[in-house]
Amino acid sequence: MVTTKKREDRAKKYFKCNAAERAAFEAGIKLGSIYHQFVGTPISLENVEYLEKAIEESVKVQPFVKSAKVRIDRTKIKKKQGFYKYLTLHGEMLNIELEVQYEDKIAVCKLEYVEELDYPLMYIKEIRSE
Repeated sequence: MVTTKKREDRAKKYFKCNAAERAAFEAGIKLGSIYHQFVGTPISLENVEYLEKAIEESVKVQPFVKSAKVRIDRTKIKKKQGFYKYLTLHGEMLNIELEVQYEDKIAVCKLEYVEELDYPLMYIKEIRSE
């Protein structure tokens, strides 16, 4: 788990919302950035663990991130034959849970493929007080 240092939020004056809403906003930004930064990355069974760790570590350096857990569905990674054939990461493969803390509020958010929607959905699981 990442420990976040208390720092003055110099951007606070621009946000016309409460701490819970800000935590939710920050969580959405983080999930969106992960999705659009990493979808399309070449992937194999040999590098999947490294990619999970790289995603986790990259999001943990962003402001307000308390913890990150990334899992890539290995059942969707198939070996392709041939020198020029490889698989790329798709949203349907991602299962991510983040905790984002703003002041005393923690937004627990998720990105996961929801079969009934046929969509990699980003959503808030809960917002709680510290």
